[in-house]
Amino acid sequence: MKLQQDKQLPGVYWLNNKLATKNRVRGQRVYGESKKRVGKDEYRMWDAKRSKLGAAIHNGARNLGLKDTSKVLYLGAASGTTVSHMSDMLTRGRIYAVEFAPRVMIQLINVAHKRDNLYPLLFDAHLPDEYAHFIEDVDVIFQDVAQRDQVHILIKNARVFLKKGGVALLALKARSVDVSKDPKDVFMQAEKDLKTYFDITFKVRLEPHEKDHMFFVLKKK
Repeated sequence: MKLQQDKQLPGVYWLNNKLATKNRVRGQRVYGESKKRVGKDEYRMWDAKRSKLGAAIHNGARNLGLKDTSKVLYLGAASGTTVSHMSDMLTRGRIYAVEFAPRVMIQLINVAHKRDNLYPLLFDAHLPDEYAHFIEDVDVIFQDVAQRDQVHILIKNARVFLKKGGVALLALKARSVDVSKDPKDVFMQAEKDLKTYFDITFKVRLEPHEKDHMFFVLKKK
């Protein structure tokens, strides 16, 4: 079994050329992913078809601003698929995971129960002032909120929480913005809006893992 650590992403591994993270909670599965033992360590395979961040890494995204000590605001954490892998990566960091749907929040809380670097917050990402007193300034914001005003949500949260020069990661779903438009046109408008507040350092489409998605790596001006 061939194990290699990614040269640019802390806590990310390639196990037989497939993406994985070292399991922070030995024995825990979050979304039915397979686990592999290598020596004394256990690794969780990272399914790129279930995770926008996993898809972006597969498609070449690097320089994501993520270090093992990073403080991250995660918007749209859902039931914890991607955020659990981020928890594996950030061995000394913190993740503030905002989710609005009570049903999936229950699942997220179950994931976080044994992960002492993961803090679930039941709030609407449109309203950052409502959860501002729970969150410190962060190094990275990750957003996967499939709403029409995805870019506006990101900028609003970045103004409140993201450190100057901090990194924002946006998984933009074109069909959630405007189902009637060509995704290319949606992405072009999003770029224009994002440039008012960020420098775009990298972008990549997420096919074949996700259809009509663009992943942006952004730096706060």
